[in-house]
Amino acid sequence: MTCTKCGSYVAPSVRFCSNCGAPAPDPETTQLARRAAMNLESAAGTDVERTIFTVKPTLMFVKAGYALAVLGAIALVILLASINVPASISIPIALALLLIPAYYHIRRNMIRYTVTDAKLEIDTGLIARTTRNIPLSKIQDVTVQASIPQRLMGFGDIIVDNASEMGGTTILHNINKPRHYADLLLRELRRWQ
Repeated sequence: MTCTKCGSYVAPSVRFCSNCGAPAPDPETTQLARRAAMNLESAAGTDVERTIFTVKPTLMFVKAGYALAVLGAIALVILLASINVPASISIPIALALLLIPAYYHIRRNMIRYTVTDAKLEIDTGLIARTTRNIPLSKIQDVTVQASIPQRLMGFGDIIVDNASEMGGTTILHNINKPRHYADLLLRELRRWQ
């Protein structure tokens, strides 16, 4: 703790500053004032939303696609070399196989799910983005659905039922650790009820 008058160090058990003789600040009063200031900030209703989590669909299939494309490209180069096709032709053809998982990688990056302390945002699109907002106060139920293969690989779908006019169900597809994210969403929903 420091002296409010001269700025020198004051031990917590001392009532007066040894340097200038000013009364030492009471640490309990400082804590109470700090709590009151925090309560005022929260009561003022700052419009800053707090992000709970942001998640995208699983990258597992994209990684597997890249691995298969690399293996297929190697096999294709070997096959074309065995029938005397020049490398200047076989290698670009083999590399073209990587375009398939790249397409799915781009499609995966076009979707992002974000939960804030006020809403669920679903962003779609790569260049032109569309954002769908579902207020947490409208969400009625959160369900995790995973088939047997999905459970074995550790991902699944989160189904959000809401009381909107457009339709009552929104599905967050292929999310890693879906129970964890569903629990985070449910914990945030409890604050609204």
